[in-house]
Amino acid sequence: MNRLEGKTAIVTGASRGIGLAIAERLVDEGANVIITARGEDALKEAVAGLGERASYVAGKADDPAHREEVVRTAIDKHGSIDVLINNTGINPVFGKLLDVEPEVSRKILEVNVLSALEWVKLVHKAWMQEHGGSIVNVASVAGLRPAPGIAMYGVSKAAVIHLTEELAIELGPDIRVNAVAPAVVKTKFAEALYSGREEQVAKPYPLKRLGEPEDIGSVVAFLASDDSGWMTGQTLTVDGGVLLNGGV
Repeated sequence: MNRLEGKTAIVTGASRGIGLAIAERLVDEGANVIITARGEDALKEAVAGLGERASYVAGKADDPAHREEVVRTAIDKHGSIDVLINNTGINPVFGKLLDVEPEVSRKILEVNVLSALEWVKLVHKAWMQEHGGSIVNVASVAGLRPAPGIAMYGVSKAAVIHLTEELAIELGPDIRVNAVAPAVVKTKFAEALYSGREEQVAKPYPLKRLGEPEDIGSVVAFLASDDSGWMTGQTLTVDGGVLLNGGV
């Protein structure tokens, strides 16, 4: 499939895990991809595996100078930014909301929500305002149901889902904005949620397994492509069916 042939995509937080799987799928479907993350060594390794249509810019998603560098690189290198994938997310704390320090809450919201909005603003100004495009935000089922233990992360992802809906209204008809909401996916980021007890964690899932990064990459590629051309403001739940059983 070459649904994204000739398109250029930016994928944030893509040196490993879900972000890297998204980048791999976009490259497989013909896109030029620029990936971002904090660690340059991990990015170099990721790009080596992605091939010649991939490049990277290292930096923090909530750093304005980094965002500007990435957008400038995409335009200079490829002449367009047709797809933006807001994948970067952090969850530095586990516990009750009442125990989360204010500076931690602010950092979670800054990285998970506000930086996503700022990426959209930059990409919109640089390319999409005149040419259109597709934006996909990576949310979480924790933004759809209460998620004890990762509650502040859930609050931020609920905000991402609402941000998706608001942007879809503001940016239509030429820019589509959608989101995906994964359940537990087997990545380093989510390792604490299943390590040493994967079978137990997967038991409530009707499909009887946790997600793989590729499960999310394929859905994001669909939302980025014209195959989802009459979809905007939607959050696709990719959860192995676990919400059907009332779980997160």
